[in-house]
Amino acid sequence: MEIIITTFTLITILVLVVIIGTKGRPMVFITALAKEISILAMNKAALFWTGLGIFLVFGFLWFFYASPATRIGPEQPIPFSHRVHAGVKAIQCQFCHPYVERSIFPGLPPVEKCLYCHNYIIANFPWIQKEHEYFNTQTPTPWKKVFYVPEHVFFRHLRHVKKNIECQQCHGQIQTMDRIPAKRFKMGFCVDCHKQKEANLGCWLACHN
Repeated sequence: MEIIITTFTLITILVLVVIIGTKGRPMVFITALAKEISILAMNKAALFWTGLGIFLVFGFLWFFYASPATRIGPEQPIPFSHRVHAGVKAIQCQFCHPYVERSIFPGLPPVEKCLYCHNYIIANFPWIQKEHEYFNTQTPTPWKKVFYVPEHVFFRHLRHVKKNIECQQCHGQIQTMDRIPAKRFKMGFCVDCHKQKEANLGCWLACHN
C-alpha cells in the first residue's frame, strides 16, 4: 500500500511540474519529448558506442579499486603469510614486531629476523633466497604499509599492549590471513572502543597529543 501511495505521489508531483513548467500547456512538453526521442533514435549508433565506453570505464574503475580482489591486501615483496606464522606455527606477534611493548611504533621485522629462522627452515626456498639478496645488499625488505592512522593522531601501541588489548581487537583475526587487507582507522572506531572499555576520552590526553 505504501508503494502505491508513494508512486501516486511522485506521478502527481511530476504532472504538476510539467504543467507549471509549460505554463498550462503540457502538450508542449510531450511534443518536445517526442522530438528528443526521435533525435536519439537517429543517433543510436553513436549513443551505443558512447554508452559502451562509459560502461567500460566504470567497469575498469570498479575492477581496479572496488572489486573483491582488492580486499585481500596489497602484494608484498615477500609473500609472508600471517596465517602460517601466527596461526599454524603460533608465533607470537611480538617476536616479529619487537618494539610493540616498549615503543610508539611496533616495528617491522628486519631481514635478520626472518633469516634467524629461515637460515635453517626451508633455507633453499626461492623467496628465502630473495631475503638473502636483501641481506647481502643491506637492503631493508620493502614491506608495504596496510594499516593507516591519520597523521594528527598520536597512537601508542605500548599503552594498549600494557592494558592487555589483543592485537586482533584492532587488526582483526590476523592469524587467519595470508595477505592482510588495507585498513584506515577512523575516529569512531577508537571512540567506540574507549567508551566500551571506559578508557580516556580526552581529545588531547588520549589521542591528539
